[in-house]
Amino acid sequence: MNSKVTPRFAYIGCRTTKERNARGEGINVYRIDQESGIWTHVQLYRDIINPSFLTFDRNQEFLYTVHGDCSEISAFKVNQKIGELTYINTQSTGGRNPVHLVVDASNQFLVVSNYISGTLAVLPIHKDGSLKELCDLVEIPGKSEDPHVNLYAKQDVPHPHHNPLDPTGRFFLVPDLGFNKIYVYSLDTEKGKLVVNDPAFVETKKGSGPRHVDFHPTLPYVYLVNELDSTVTALHFDSQTGKLRPLQVLSTLPENNSTNTCAEVFVSPSGQFVYVSNRGHDSIAIFKIDQKTGLLSFNGLQSTLGETPRFFTLDPTGKCLYVANEDSDTIVSFKVDEKSGHIFPTDHIVKTGSPVCIVLL
Repeated sequence: MNSKVTPRFAYIGCRTTKERNARGEGINVYRIDQESGIWTHVQLYRDIINPSFLTFDRNQEFLYTVHGDCSEISAFKVNQKIGELTYINTQSTGGRNPVHLVVDASNQFLVVSNYISGTLAVLPIHKDGSLKELCDLVEIPGKSEDPHVNLYAKQDVPHPHHNPLDPTGRFFLVPDLGFNKIYVYSLDTEKGKLVVNDPAFVETKKGSGPRHVDFHPTLPYVYLVNELDSTVTALHFDSQTGKLRPLQVLSTLPENNSTNTCAEVFVSPSGQFVYVSNRGHDSIAIFKIDQKTGLLSFNGLQSTLGETPRFFTLDPTGKCLYVANEDSDTIVSFKVDEKSGHIFPTDHIVKTGSPVCIVLL
């Protein structure tokens, strides 16, 4: 899944509902020309609500999507030759507004973050890729001091926003935007149950709003993007114990910008750079990683040439970066200078409604 092969297909998640002021219609599939970099439309799977985050199983035979603002996730069969999707089934996540999902290392379970409910769900996967009913539902610890607080409030309510699996396949890291913590879990595959780690979490800065994390490919560091205060945090990560230790916090902006919120973070496949998206400033912030200490140094900004970059990704070769500009309905391709880490826009811009996720095959 992480082999350095130029991707042939891109799968685009989006927003579709009036409540989200959305213009998306479903999951779009594009073929990527490996020489020219041009994207050609292959399929639109219509009439599904807010397929806002996508993931593959470990063999890239199946694609799974959350239905944002709802309570379900769906499974699709992937035709690896032509890229097209075929619907399999839908199951409940046991919570509200699933925002992220990932398949465990054994390829037997799907773990999902329910943002509004403040829960993590586990669903078993059949060999044919279909989803069984959930087998575990874990509440993120933390109770509001105000029992009347709105569930959509950013702070003082548990809001798990991400649950990626570390490169060893042992630990799920769960940034909780509401209580400013990163929780750590493992999965008991015999029982299909999540197990809280010891220690269970690490604190982040009050009001920071931790959103997403990404792992260094070879060194013991992870990088956290904080949505609310537009910062990135470097942490030491012990892959044997799951323990996290904060090292550094840096702004993702050249100066204070109260209208900005951060969204996505990625570490380059080379392990040399960290990239973060700014919504409002509408830019990608670039940081260089000190290979001895894991600490970051600011390395520049690049406009995303669009509005509200909710998501971006790097291809496995590290040579291309693709930005989903949600509010300008574009996916913009950038070339990456692997020595400097700087990114440069190409002429390739895809028009598609309310894009918020890109996964590559």
